[in-house]
Amino acid sequence: MSGETVFDIFVVGGGINGCGIARDAVGRGYSVALAEMNDFASGTSSGATKLIHGGLRYLEYYEFRLVREALMEREILWAMAPHVIWPLRFVLPFQKGGVRPAWLIRLGLFLYDHLGGRKLLPATRTLDLRRDPAGRPLKPVFSKAFEYSDGWVDDARMVVLNARDAADRGATIMSRARVTSARRENGLWSVTLIDQSTGKSRAFKARMLVNAAGPWVDQVLAGAFGRNNVHNVRLVQGSHIVVKKKFSDTRAYFFQNPDNRIIFAIPYENDFTLIGTTDRDYTDDPKNVKISEEEIAYLCNAASEYFAEPVRKDDIVWSYSAVRPLYDDGASKAQEATRDYVLKLDQRADEAPLLNVFGGKLTTYRRLAEHALEKIGEAIGARGGPWTAKSRLPGGDFDATAYPAEVDKLLKVFPFLEQGHAERLVRCYGTDAKEMLAGAKGSEDLGRHFGGSLYECEVRWLIGREWACSAEDVLWRRTKQGLFLTAGEAAELETYMADAVAR
Repeated sequence: MSGETVFDIFVVGGGINGCGIARDAVGRGYSVALAEMNDFASGTSSGATKLIHGGLRYLEYYEFRLVREALMEREILWAMAPHVIWPLRFVLPFQKGGVRPAWLIRLGLFLYDHLGGRKLLPATRTLDLRRDPAGRPLKPVFSKAFEYSDGWVDDARMVVLNARDAADRGATIMSRARVTSARRENGLWSVTLIDQSTGKSRAFKARMLVNAAGPWVDQVLAGAFGRNNVHNVRLVQGSHIVVKKKFSDTRAYFFQNPDNRIIFAIPYENDFTLIGTTDRDYTDDPKNVKISEEEIAYLCNAASEYFAEPVRKDDIVWSYSAVRPLYDDGASKAQEATRDYVLKLDQRADEAPLLNVFGGKLTTYRRLAEHALEKIGEAIGARGGPWTAKSRLPGGDFDATAYPAEVDKLLKVFPFLEQGHAERLVRCYGTDAKEMLAGAKGSEDLGRHFGGSLYECEVRWLIGREWACSAEDVLWRRTKQGLFLTAGEAAELETYMADAVAR
């Protein structure tokens, strides 16, 4: 792509906000380019608790607008991507004399049920933990609980599916492309980037720049304007641990801690339990973030206050950590900082406009994109109208409640697949799983087996269709098969991919 091509919009950042904005914009008729310096969702967007939720605890901080918008989005997103998003019931154990009184929890859950136009998700109910199976893994002191609805999302897959759909609609989508300079020249943005794979420099021009770089949003601003005192976001570290399966129930748990923070314990990849998150300010470079011993101890201890069988460090099979770029609203504590998003349009006479995106959540990314497109329309002229609410992400073209039927359909066409393998493929790729497996008559046609349920045909699909370049891209973002492969098998996959990508 030569530097003479002028795009309407150049997006910096390939997380959920950047990819969501690019998809919405190209679907309205704008010409769009997007650059992500690493892999898609390699930062904040793959380090979340992986929930599509209203944010029950945000009601305590009077974030009613954010909660209502998020609640309304749950069923919209579920319909848009029923393969990577699905309903999840949460059990909130209650103990008399605990952090929050029962009346306050009931009030919050009443608002939760009625604030967001819930239609398909079941309502809140009260549980007797002495009789309900949800009480079995818990200490006997917990005899009562509230059960409510939210949703689960494969966060990294949702990001890459937005990128894939944007590309299919005509956007120029680039991973491992680091922006090295962005400056205003003659009414346009001149953007230079380095292809991280080849080391080659590329130049682009655009009528408008969208800065959706997440934790690096201030760094992009500083680079664009040559200022070192840019400070718009508060970096907050959130860490999670994945442990051997703690309970067999399909429901998740919402645990309240004495310090007023909360953690979740969630069924994960069939064989595991996901526990998180922490909330603490972070001041280092976001690329260096990793879970600390203090956070590990905090999560183990907090979960052990509820589970009859303690959670020990030796139970941990994987952990991950990410930095959330919250808009800096001056809150005294990290957990009190707003989770709402802020969009700031920098538009000056005779100069190319800039839109900065601060904050945001997985659940509200689609609405954030719509609001961003309103700002973009103000700056360079509106095109089209909102369209994503009734759209489907790639592979999501089936009824939101029909996931089991989709698995049956896949097994009918490819009867040699094991049940668990078919379920995982539909959860990852939806109806696109048939295209991925096209022509296969038996397991030998799936190609090399790398371990777990990962075969060569899937890896080839991820390289060709989803920008995967490394074993990490495949094992920890496009799939979670890293939980099932040995170190040796992962190394063999890395060697295979290096050769395949080079070709």
